[in-house]
Amino acid sequence: MSTSGPNAAIFGSLSTLRARSRELTRNNPLASGAIDSFVSNLIGSGISPRWQLDDIDLKKQIQELWADSTEEIDAAGLTDFYGLEAMVAHSVIESGEVLVRFRPRLSEYGYAVPLQLQILEADHLDESFNTVLSNGNEIRMGIEFNRIGQKVAYHLFREHPGEFYHIKTNDRVRIPASEILHIGRPLRPGQIRYRPWLSSVIVRLHELDQYQDAELVRKKSAAMFGGFITELPGDDTEFTPLGKVIKRDTSERDIVALEPGTFPILPPGMDVRFSEPADVGGNYEKWIKQELRSIARGIGITYEQLTGDLSGVNYSSIRAGLIEFRRLCIMLQKQMIAFQFCGPVARRWLDTAVMSGALKIPDYRKNRRKYYRIKWRPDGFAWVDPEKDQKAEQMAVRNGFKSRSQVVAELGHDIEMLDSEIAEDNKRADQLDLVFDSDPRKTAKTGTYQQTSEENPSENTSQEENKNEQTDTIETD
Repeated sequence: MSTSGPNAAIFGSLSTLRARSRELTRNNPLASGAIDSFVSNLIGSGISPRWQLDDIDLKKQIQELWADSTEEIDAAGLTDFYGLEAMVAHSVIESGEVLVRFRPRLSEYGYAVPLQLQILEADHLDESFNTVLSNGNEIRMGIEFNRIGQKVAYHLFREHPGEFYHIKTNDRVRIPASEILHIGRPLRPGQIRYRPWLSSVIVRLHELDQYQDAELVRKKSAAMFGGFITELPGDDTEFTPLGKVIKRDTSERDIVALEPGTFPILPPGMDVRFSEPADVGGNYEKWIKQELRSIARGIGITYEQLTGDLSGVNYSSIRAGLIEFRRLCIMLQKQMIAFQFCGPVARRWLDTAVMSGALKIPDYRKNRRKYYRIKWRPDGFAWVDPEKDQKAEQMAVRNGFKSRSQVVAELGHDIEMLDSEIAEDNKRADQLDLVFDSDPRKTAKTGTYQQTSEENPSENTSQEENKNEQTDTIETD
């Protein structure tokens, strides 16, 4: 039973947990695959912003400027903004936390918006640095708090303390909290540092890995021996005058090698016994699956995602497992990635764009909150059975349980962009006199061609006359 506080519980073990988690990620295929699966579902191709503005032209201008900036926002120049999202997610899962530093740039550099992001591993933030400053502020685990408990600064090493080179003295630098994003998954109130997500399964993964290595070595050693040649007891056994058995020297005898299609002739009195290594037992597969299920549960993914084993699953079982996992992903997308990383970056980027003159918004200072209203759109999750799931969504829209916009958003698309593309496709098809089965204006549900009222005006007139006659008849009755 532990009564330790939220930070005392990890104070002495945080660096060790990080090191062991990273070692597993490098050398254990299960750990590496689990993190990759989590990141691909959590981020995918990226969580992108959609500004909620009534001014369509300004909205389009902001979106286009953002698209230009995403290509150059990484200070290391290795990826775009959505690649940074994946790096942040991977670091949080593997190390428990990650730091992002805003790096303003000079306008002479020619960036669309003079702002870049620098990703720093949590090792830069020394958890052993704890003291009280002369102004009354407290530094706890490398983070400086003022007297009312607000974060005011981060004390970071200039270089990664685990690197093999240090050109200069690796002293700490005080960085204002406004310049740092500290991203992690808090699990306890008051927690200021965060543990790796593999913490609960590190020992189990290590022990399972060792067991499988030992089993492999045992099988490999047993396979080295094709068999054993033994001497059969017989009447030709020689004895000394005192009745002791005379041992014959077999050291000079050649070992008979086994080759395909070979029938070796053994000397008289010799026999062959083939190696029969012990099996692992009938419960091995059952036991290993149970261990893997426990590991998957501890990480937060499904057994199938951890192992890639889809034997024995059906539509209902895999869908039930994925629903729970996807709920977890949606929660983390909104509460961690969008709230701790994407939102602050977009607000800082918008401030920089206006101050640098990249965007002209006269009322920005007065109505800043209006321009901060952003919906973050993640990738949609692929359907397990597209036909069944799409029919269910269609019924939900027709019954009024969902809007079309909601369904489109869940698929990872923007409704305005989708409608614009559909309208453009229809316009181009009409200009080129093209008819597709997917166009409900010109084809029936079965795909057969149907004439529109514009193509057959006489039929439309006849239908109107019949309608009028029917109306008159009803009124007469």
